[in-house]
Amino acid sequence: MTTATTAPTTAGARPAAPGRLRGSGRPGAGRRGARAKRAGWICLFLLPSAIPLLAFTIGPMLGAAWISLHEWNLLSPMQWVGLDNFADQLGDPATRNAFGNTLAYILGYLPLVYVGGLALALALNARLKGRSLLRGIYFLPVVSSWIVVALVWRWLLNPSVGVVNWALGLVGIDGPGWWTDPAWAMPSIVLASAWKDLGFVMVILLAGLQAIPTDVIEAARVDGAGWWRRLRSIVLPLLSPSTFFVVVISLINGFQVFDQVYAMTGGGPDASTETVVLRVHALAFRYGEAGGAAALSWLLFAVILAVTVIQVRGQKRWVTYA
Repeated sequence: MTTATTAPTTAGARPAAPGRLRGSGRPGAGRRGARAKRAGWICLFLLPSAIPLLAFTIGPMLGAAWISLHEWNLLSPMQWVGLDNFADQLGDPATRNAFGNTLAYILGYLPLVYVGGLALALALNARLKGRSLLRGIYFLPVVSSWIVVALVWRWLLNPSVGVVNWALGLVGIDGPGWWTDPAWAMPSIVLASAWKDLGFVMVILLAGLQAIPTDVIEAARVDGAGWWRRLRSIVLPLLSPSTFFVVVISLINGFQVFDQVYAMTGGGPDASTETVVLRVHALAFRYGEAGGAAALSWLLFAVILAVTVIQVRGQKRWVTYA
């Protein structure tokens, strides 16, 4: 008689993992292949945005960095000068004047555009009849051409036939020279710039106001907090993320101010409104110093980057994320 024998089995033994079978490769090979395939699809979908970014932003930046190391008048061959262009720009009084004018513009523009945009946002956040139409009207200058807006303000602030000086004359005030007076030329540009950008700031702050929970405002009102107390202790802290965004974007745009200056004053009178970007334009296309213009543009980029990094690092002290 034949007795059948079976191999003993160990209690609790698990079958071999598929990834560990002979000839199946390493355990993580399949996962890495899936990740690589997913990364490939992501890169494919990013190409429509990456190609213009490389062609029109990163490419020109690298080209400007290369030009900044050469002396070039846009016609003759370039000559290598190393960092001489950067040293020349840092020691040039015209460059310091341009940075000073740009800083003066920012100091006048930023508070005006923020306070005005906040006032409009608070007003249009209330229950007003036709507030949707008013929001569209206030946003209309934002989508208008800067050249058109600058020319309109140049006419409004004309010292001789301008509407502003005519209105001031009706109340017995002798209007200033505005864009023809070195003392008033920069305030003229600040006024026009703030008027045009009020709608943009209004929309950003209005979105922030509508994200604030209404029950928090109502609870403060029930506790007896007045309008100013609610604004200072509740609205502004909860609006700080929107304020942070507005400040960062406005500072970046302020450092790059060009269109309105070019159209209204051309940098004059007596270079009182020549900003950094206008100086870059003049170096490249008026004086034929493309290397100096490229060096100055990189110096401006370094300033903007440093200011932005300081803002991002300092936001923890005053930005409140609910």
